Amino acid sequence: MSGLAIETHGAIRVLRIDRPEKGNSLDAATSYAMDAAITAAEADPAIGAMIVTGTGDRIFCAGMDLKEAAERGAGHGLVPGRGFGGITERKRMKPLVAAINGTAVAGGFEIMMACDMVFAADHALMGVSEVKRGLFAFAGGVQRLARQLPRATALALIMTGELVPAQRMYELGVITEVVPGERLMGRTLDVVSRMLDNSWAAINNGRELYEMSTGMSIEQALAVGNAWGKATLDSADSREGVAAYAEKRDAGFDNG
Repeated sequence: MSGLAIETHGAIRVLRIDRPEKGNSLDAATSYAMDAAITAAEADPAIGAMIVTGTGDRIFCAGMDLKEAAERGAGHGLVPGRGFGGITERKRMKPLVAAINGTAVAGGFEIMMACDMVFAADHALMGVSEVKRGLFAFAGGVQRLARQLPRATALALIMTGELVPAQRMYELGVITEVVPGERLMGRTLDVVSRMLDNSWAAINNGRELYEMSTGMSIEQALAVGNAWGKATLDSADSREGVAAYAEKRDAGFDNG
């Protein structure tokens, strides 16, 4: 039996890690359940985006279930080809947003770093504590810190394993927004819902071009953008968006 609760709010699928008695850590069953839930959401044309969060207000996710790891060996929560929780190595087609309700540590931090936007409760702490257990954050934490933070800042997190407040992560540009804990889910749902008023195709294309551009020279990225742009300018969503602006009305995109 997995420790995952799934909710649907309109076009938003919410995945809530529901193991508060275990620090919302992921055992293998929950990790694979998350992978299956994301696969289902990606295949559902009525779902435009996903949110991942945790039960309670103390811990978002404490990483892998260390008790299970002690009994079975570490790594059983790593889904082949898709990583921890089916998230950290996955190539997604739809946005995934994190609502960090409490401490995000180790694999929980790696899940957070793999998300497209991050909203965090003001009391949340986060970091990669694996070194304290003889490990390091190889499932995406180190790699994404290397891409997002200056060297000295990233290596301090990686090598000390110390946790830092959400506000500090916001200042470093890792977190989208810090909000009071009681407003976290309401704010996250509101932003994602308003995001989905836009063209879903444009959202996903923009997200994909961003990801591709991080590994390209600016010349390559511009060439890819121009190639995509020709199709985009002639798309039904583009025509509707331009017409809506000219007619001073809300656009009615063919989403879903």
